[in-house]
Amino acid sequence: MKDERPLTFFHAPNSRSSGVLALLEELGADYELRVLNLKKGEQRAPAYLAVNPMGKVPALLHGDALVTEQVAVYLYLADLYPDAGLAPRFDDPLRGPYLRWLAYYGSCFEPAVIDRAMKRDPAPASTSPYGDFDTMLRTLTDQLEHGPYLLGDRFTAADVLWGSALAWTTGFGLVPSSPAIVRYLQAVQSRPAMIRARARDAELAAAQA
Repeated sequence: MKDERPLTFFHAPNSRSSGVLALLEELGADYELRVLNLKKGEQRAPAYLAVNPMGKVPALLHGDALVTEQVAVYLYLADLYPDAGLAPRFDDPLRGPYLRWLAYYGSCFEPAVIDRAMKRDPAPASTSPYGDFDTMLRTLTDQLEHGPYLLGDRFTAADVLWGSALAWTTGFGLVPSSPAIVRYLQAVQSRPAMIRARARDAELAAAQA
């Protein structure tokens, strides 16, 4: 039975939500786009704080269901459109690795990158969520060696997340590039849906300039 609830996506160009724009393109999703201007502080305006009190993007409203937090949004959308094949089904042996790498982004990669960007020492290894930066990154790049995608030949929503994140973080020098990362980004970023999403995001950003 088709889900008739309206889907609304709250997005700010050139932000973490840009990857979700690409995911929606990959899924062929039908949705309403609500664009926020971060430079004007619209994410902190009462109207948006009523949607997401954290004042962050991305956010989804699916009928009355609110979905925030980046990884949760990816999980929700990929499962909402199963026919697109971007989320291994529950009986698929790849389901566990798929969930692992989605969770790894939020629990290990992003905290490590933020600490590095802010020039903060990580917490002691026994309490740090990611141990140390080099081990965190090596764990990821070792997985990318199984490419072309994160799970080998299978492209999933996790690749949209990681492709967007690695393009941004290596582009700004927050994460050192490597042959494995370069090969991976070439595979992900050359997909037609990813190209269309980048072009659309650039148009949205230009409209706010």
